[in-house]
Amino acid sequence: MATTSASGGGEVRLAGISRSYGDTQVVRNVNLTAASGSILALLGPSGCGKTTTLRMVAGLVQPSAGDILIDGVSVTGQPVHKRNLGMLFQNYALFPHLNVLENVAFGLAMRGVPKGDTVRRAKEALALVRLSGFEDRMPAALSGGQQQRVAMARAIAYRPRVLLLDEPFGALDKKLREEMQIELRQLCNELGLTTILVTHDQEEALILADQIAVMRGGRIEQVDNARAIYERPISHFVADFIGTSNFIPASIVDTRDGSMTLRSTAGHLFESTVPNDFSIQDRVAVAIRPESMRLTPGELPAAANMVTGTIIRSLFKGQVLSVWMKPNGQAELQVSIPIEDAARMSPQPGETWSAHWSAARTLVVREQ
Repeated sequence: MATTSASGGGEVRLAGISRSYGDTQVVRNVNLTAASGSILALLGPSGCGKTTTLRMVAGLVQPSAGDILIDGVSVTGQPVHKRNLGMLFQNYALFPHLNVLENVAFGLAMRGVPKGDTVRRAKEALALVRLSGFEDRMPAALSGGQQQRVAMARAIAYRPRVLLLDEPFGALDKKLREEMQIELRQLCNELGLTTILVTHDQEEALILADQIAVMRGGRIEQVDNARAIYERPISHFVADFIGTSNFIPASIVDTRDGSMTLRSTAGHLFESTVPNDFSIQDRVAVAIRPESMRLTPGELPAAANMVTGTIIRSLFKGQVLSVWMKPNGQAELQVSIPIEDAARMSPQPGETWSAHWSAARTLVVREQ
């Protein structure tokens, strides 16, 4: 079967691209590289500029400034059909009057591929997405997941250098979305496709992407691999958008031997051994993931990375019991108790408990 090789994906480099509409700048000086054969996720809230960035790569929108290069060659200004990109959007845009095979073959025919090769390559693409035998089905007779696979087959049938995905799983239910995410990851790895994915779903980005670029206000806030983004966010925004965090404003009082000491406005002391680039004069916040915290009944002696407070409420979430507590002098904190531990410890509203965590789990981030 002739498919894209493991090294066939093109490197995509965005060199200072910006896009303005009148006086409104929606993308601001974005510098970013998607390595050959990798999956890059553009992640952020609605209006952050991620879809506009993807559409500039596709050629559907022209940058106001900057350059877009694929394998070192500028494609800025090239029309869509000359960029050899596969595209899949939330609206699969299948032709309702064409069957599955005809839908997949349409793009090949439009590119002038001979009819015999068109049918063969369309069937190969359908086999890759596990839809062999569905060639004669009409789109209306397919499930949402099957329609998504047809759209994927159409996007990869002409062996693009780069695959662009804009919220491709938004129309699917949660279970099917998770299944398709895993299948997409396997398929892109098998074909060596360079893939750029736009999503607002943090879990989707963590599952799919080799690199995640978190966008905010048209800019790149942080770019790194999934684990680093989660475990070492650089700002309040990233720590809040990726996962859940408790934030405590604090000042740095000492740095030495790979450790940092901080003090909150309420006088709590914190120790952190998580690497960061902050100095004593910087305005920062301590961020602690709910799953990093442990609860002990009663009030413990004062110590670093420990606060005592009153239980406000709890909420059963299946795998965890989420508990909210209110320490003196600061905002509520959320703590996650694994469900296997919830049977022996079930904090009740009004009770006094102490939350504590390790220095290795004490994140230090920029304030908002």
